[in-house]
Parts: sequence; structure tokens; C-alpha cells
Amino acid sequence: MKTSPTSSNRLPRGADKQKLENQLCFALYSTLLGVNKVYRSLLRDFDLTYPQYLVLLVLWEKDRVNVSEICDQLYLETTTLTPLLKRLEARGLISRKRSTEDERQVIVGLTDEGRALRQQLKHVPDCLGAAMGGSLEEIIELRNKLTKVRSHLFEAA
Repeated sequence: MKTSPTSSNRLPRGADKQKLENQLCFALYSTLLGVNKVYRSLLRDFDLTYPQYLVLLVLWEKDRVNVSEICDQLYLETTTLTPLLKRLEARGLISRKRSTEDERQVIVGLTDEGRALRQQLKHVPDCLGAAMGGSLEEIIELRNKLTKVRSHLFEAA
């Protein structure tokens, strides 16, 4: 899907469109690197990675879901998710079992330890918000804009 620039979304006249500092993709990428650094420091003491934390967030919202549902929510392929699940299972935070109704499906559920971790990590969103340096309203507005952009990008891909 091609779009044409309008006067409101053009770079200033004479700006080099191929300059690194003018790239939206680089602004997003480098910001994500900063976010990941903050999460790394917040999750280090719990021996969790950010992607593992995302899996736990999905399960804290709805326990006992199939692998494909987690993939859909996290925009991950099964080949990426499966090693994460294996590590979380080895840590005793989740269990993976074949569905009794359809053996092709693997159901992922929290263990007691995985459920207890939710309380221990309840500070994480507030710490990330503080590290971002914006108000709650600004962070919510940014999240909403990024969600909208993500939807448009997936539609255009």
C-alpha cells in the first residue's frame, strides 16, 4: 500500500530523508533498545527476560491458553515462543500439557510459583513509566498512538 506525503508529514524543506536522525524506524528501534535495558535491570533479579515477562503477562490475564493464542497476542512465531516456554517450564513457572480434546494443541498454564511472581513484579510497569519520564496521560497517549501505527503497519504489510 503506497501513501503519498502531505504537507503535515513532510520533513522540513531540504532535509535529507536518508539521514539516520530523520528515520522514524531508527527512533522506534533505539527507543526500544532503551526500554529493553530498563526491563533487563527490572527483571534481572527474577532471572527473567523481557519476552518471558510478556508470556507471563498473557498468562496472568488468562491462565491455561494454547500456544497459538500466546503467539497471536505477542506477535511471535511458534518457533520463537517454544524455547521461551521451555525455559519458563524448566524454571517451574509454567506447565505445558497436550489438550485432551485435541492432542495437536499444547495448553500453557501457570504454576503456583508463576502465579506468585505476579505480585513480586507488580512494580515493573510503574518503574518503566518513571524511567520514561512522562506523565501517565502522556504514556497512555503514546501507547495508543503506537497501537494504531502497529495496526496500520500490519494492514499494509
